Order: sequence, then C-alpha cells, then structure tokens
Amino acid sequence: MIVIKVGGGQDLNIDAIVADIASLRAAGQELLLVHGGAETTNEVAEALGHPPQFVTSESGYVSRRTDRRTLEIFEMVYCGQLNKMWVEKFQRAGVNAVGLSGLDGRIFEGTRKDTLRVRVDGKRMVLRDDWTGTVERVNTGLLRLLLDAGYLPVLTPPGASDKGEAVNVDGDRAAAMVAAAFHAEALVILSNVPGLLRNFPDESTLIRQIPRAKADDYMQYAEGRMKKKVMGAVEAIAEGVQKVIFGDGRVEQPITRALAGEGTQIG
Repeated sequence: MIVIKVGGGQDLNIDAIVADIASLRAAGQELLLVHGGAETTNEVAEALGHPPQFVTSESGYVSRRTDRRTLEIFEMVYCGQLNKMWVEKFQRAGVNAVGLSGLDGRIFEGTRKDTLRVRVDGKRMVLRDDWTGTVERVNTGLLRLLLDAGYLPVLTPPGASDKGEAVNVDGDRAAAMVAAAFHAEALVILSNVPGLLRNFPDESTLIRQIPRAKADDYMQYAEGRMKKKVMGAVEAIAEGVQKVIFGDGRVEQPITRALAGEGTQIG
C-alpha cells in the first residue's frame, strides 16, 4: 500500500497526479489518496463574507480557527467541489474512484478539541466553539472493502469525533494515520515545492535525505504549511511506516519520481 497526500495549492499538476496514479494502479500497485484544499477554502470563505482566521497554538503551530460557519464552508469546498473534481478526473482516466470524507463511516475518528488554547499578541487565550480534532482511529475495514472491490478511495477531511460530530482535522496528519493503519510501504506527500528546503523558498537548498531516527530534528527547516507535513511524517515514521517522501506535485509522474528517489526521502 502507498498512501498519497496531495495539498491544496493551485499550481499543482493535478492531471499529472491523476495520470500517474492511474498508471501505477494499472501496474498492480495498491494506492489510496487523501487531498486537501485550504487555498480554495480561503477564497470561498472570503467570497461568502466569513474570511478565514488563523491562530497560533501555545506550542507555536498556526492553524485555522474553525467555528461552526467555517466548518460548513470547509465541508462545502472539501467534500463537494474539490472531492468531486478529483473523482471526476479519475473517472475520466478510467479509474473507478469513490470520494468520501473522513466523517463518512467514521473513516477518520478522534477527539474534538472544543476549546483551543492560543496566544494572541503574546497573551494566552482560550477559544471556545471550536470544531477541530485529531485523527486517532482509521476505519480500515471500510477502506479495505472498497480497495478489494477495485475502487480507489479519494479521502478528505473533515473527520468524526467520538460523538459523531464533524471536526476539522489536518489532512497531512490524517494521511499519516491512514498510512500507519495500513502499515504502508510509503507515504508520499505532494506539494508545490520539490521537498523540504533548508532555506525556503530557495529550491536549490532541497534536503534530499533524512534518517528516520532524526526526522523530528528537521522541523526547524519547515516553514508555514510544511510544519504540519513534517509533523505528519514524524508521526507516520513513529507508527512504523517504512518511508515518507516529500515530492514535487508540479511535475509529470510526480509519484513515480518520488518513489524512484526524488524529493526529500525519510526512511
């Protein structure tokens, strides 16, 4: 099993990703896709008059403030527009894809953090009415039914809380949990850079190899959204995933090239 995580950057080569997955499946490789869509969600939220808010946790990570209205916009974009875009492209490429959110069948399940401890201008604050959570369990039984029947699962946040509530979960960390649950041979995380960069955004500073035991040490080089990707990689490696690769989602055959050694290889 290879788990693919694709970010929501608008300069990704989506058609190349679809074609590569179709080719790999035709060659007998078992695959599963998790996608994001933060950029599109931000644009839609602005257009609907509910612009995104970002908060910094006490540990220094930036995340989306998810009130109930934001969650509804999130579901509309991720589960509707983007998920069905991916499914349509796969169907046109001859791949019988099934698009599901992590809420469906509790594919991604965990604990809702209804309060969020953050820092604003150096002051500690507690935000309530928050609809975020973490993925602690993956419904591999449902996914295995689909895979064994020849379908390609195309998954996206949100997930489900242990009470069945919809919760915004991080896609990179959700993909890491899926890879861990299936004991995947590889987790390939595609974004709009060639991999982890020592001096972002200078692409000539690509870090090509990271020893699995030292993965956490490289968090210092992660900027912006890459922080969550490195966090997901560290979690996947800790759970026994054999290899995590940060690959370039802008190029032709991005997954094949990542598996052949391009990008940042952790393992």
